[in-house]
Amino acid sequence: MATDATLNPSSSATAADFSDIMRDRDRYAVPDSTQLSNRLNGGFDELIVHSGVQANPAIILFFCLLSSVLFGGLIYIIQENFLSTSIAFMAGGLAPIGYLFYQRGRRQKQINEQLSDMIDELARAAKTGRSLTHCFVNVSAKTPAPLGTELQEASRRLQMGVSMRAALDGLYERTGVASLNILSMALIVHQETGGDLVKVLERLARTIRDRMLFLGRLRTATAGSRATAVLMISLPPLILGFFVLRDPTYLTTLMASAWGRGATFTAIGLQVIGSLWVLRVLKTSQRT
Repeated sequence: MATDATLNPSSSATAADFSDIMRDRDRYAVPDSTQLSNRLNGGFDELIVHSGVQANPAIILFFCLLSSVLFGGLIYIIQENFLSTSIAFMAGGLAPIGYLFYQRGRRQKQINEQLSDMIDELARAAKTGRSLTHCFVNVSAKTPAPLGTELQEASRRLQMGVSMRAALDGLYERTGVASLNILSMALIVHQETGGDLVKVLERLARTIRDRMLFLGRLRTATAGSRATAVLMISLPPLILGFFVLRDPTYLTTLMASAWGRGATFTAIGLQVIGSLWVLRVLKTSQRT
């Protein structure tokens, strides 16, 4: 295994860059726990890591609270209605979470678009006869973010002298991109058993391109269904918001009777269940 000094003669001058590379991220989830609360914490941690946002969970929760106060306070100033203020408070708290979902999807799409070209570059570097470690370090340095950021973290681990398996450990967990898991396994197997690396990488790049083409066609074919699903999820809250803005006493009047409260809470429960089910279907169809 090549060392840092072999791959980078100036490593002594940049040793400080490696100081935090093996440090664990701040997480709320507890390992080896199957409790529902721990699963929710794990999903929250995973969302933050996959989105690429450089913030720990406590900071994100602080922004959720701040957004809730701002949205709720604004609606209270406008309408002075407790029920509509409560709804705005909850919606404001979900706004940062929605941003994380958007950022995760955007980042994973960029990584998938960069991956096949990066593998082609790695295959061309391997044709020169240099070691896999040397090729990986050079290619990762030339790859732009966001894929380059993750590869450079792995390459810094390689420069510290760890094995390929240890260097690539967590690459999939940090991105959520399944194709990176395939790449990691291919590189690890080659490092441990040998073989024709160039052919493996060329076939892998071709496979990933075919996979991305298939996913693109799948998204195109299901675009109408996904738009309908999003409309079904967003339409009830939008209609409710319209009536509340039109008549600030609408919710107060509705909740004044037992029948109104029962119908409202039943509708909210069904809306939540339906939204979760639809989002799960959409997530399965768009899995990267």
